Amino acid sequence: MATDAIEVQPCSTIDASIRPPSSKSITNRALICAALAVGRSKLLQPLDSEDTRVMVDSLQRLGLKVERADDDLLVDGCGGDIPAEQAELFIENSGTSVRFLTALLTLGDGEFVIDGIPRMRERPIEDLLAALRMLGAKLDSETGCPPVSVSASGLRGGEVSIKGNISSQYLSGLLMSAPYARSPVSIVVDGELVSRPYVDMTLAIMAEFGVEVAAETSRFEVPHQKYSAREYAIEPDASAASYFWAAAAIAGGSATVEGLSRSSLQGDVGFCDLLVQMGCELEESTSGMTIRRNGKLHGIDCDMGNVSDTAQTLSVVALFADGPTTIRGIAHNRHKETDRIGNLAIELRKFGAKVDEFEDGFTVHPPQEISGATIETYDDHRMAMSLALPGLRVPGVKILDPACTGKTYPDFFEDLASIRTQA
Repeated sequence: MATDAIEVQPCSTIDASIRPPSSKSITNRALICAALAVGRSKLLQPLDSEDTRVMVDSLQRLGLKVERADDDLLVDGCGGDIPAEQAELFIENSGTSVRFLTALLTLGDGEFVIDGIPRMRERPIEDLLAALRMLGAKLDSETGCPPVSVSASGLRGGEVSIKGNISSQYLSGLLMSAPYARSPVSIVVDGELVSRPYVDMTLAIMAEFGVEVAAETSRFEVPHQKYSAREYAIEPDASAASYFWAAAAIAGGSATVEGLSRSSLQGDVGFCDLLVQMGCELEESTSGMTIRRNGKLHGIDCDMGNVSDTAQTLSVVALFADGPTTIRGIAHNRHKETDRIGNLAIELRKFGAKVDEFEDGFTVHPPQEISGATIETYDDHRMAMSLALPGLRVPGVKILDPACTGKTYPDFFEDLASIRTQA
């Protein structure tokens, strides 16, 4: 998308059925498991976006063969023996990539550096580095953020503790590489574990590739094992689905997201339950999950720690409710692509809302009349996609740098326009 800004066109109602792109979270986890597996895996319809391309590029720089076959990816696994003896990896602003690849690099034998854009150099990773050092890895970071230098000679195994309150991706990265340590790994989570559904997703994908982990609430036992290559289908992205469910809540009518159900690996399907609390109806069928709104929206008080990637989406629905909405449990959102509490509050106020910000969340007080606004996106795909939604009801909503959605959803604005024209 070449434009510097895009204006969202209002509509009267929504009557749409759509299948969003495949899940970034599942795609990047499946790529790691396939890369470490024995044999050739075929990933069916993986997400093709900036975040997954930098993962594929990094694996290729490490000497692995990853190639496209129509809409699929073929991955020749290395069986845990990373071919390259040195490499410099540049992962843009991909949080999954930096955390998963940092852990994977420690399994190699050589010198590696992993780095990203300026915002990535502000995103903490020291808790993961500390955990990997407990397993014998040699890693260095001057700031506790990327760039990270890895002097790799494998992981010895043993017991390790890791903090869980900043990002569940630290634990996921550690879990996926742990089977290739020289001895079994016991992982103890220190304190609260945020976004537990994403850890459950990691464990489920590992199991699909043949590695079983004994998981308790805060302890994980990982025996020495190897992944087995397989054919693996990637389901639609539930975080991306939230924008279309929210569109129906905001504009009225209904939106069906195809290919998702309660049995999804992604905890973000739970976003629908929050919309139900706000006054929407949820219908589940073999074709997908449908959100419908015919009446008023009500403000709610909710903990979104387990569905934090949809907190921005719910915040814009809150603009149209008949009372305040409080979102809690998302302190870790301050360390994402941008400060998804502080910067989000700045943009919501442009619509006329009063926003009370606190350490782990915020309260949105909807305005009497929502005004159009020109929205800064902070190079954050979720800021662009969520804050576009008020434009379905309010004229004059302009999104700056709309191309930032390429991180996970390159065709988002085309798809948003398509559901508007179906109205």
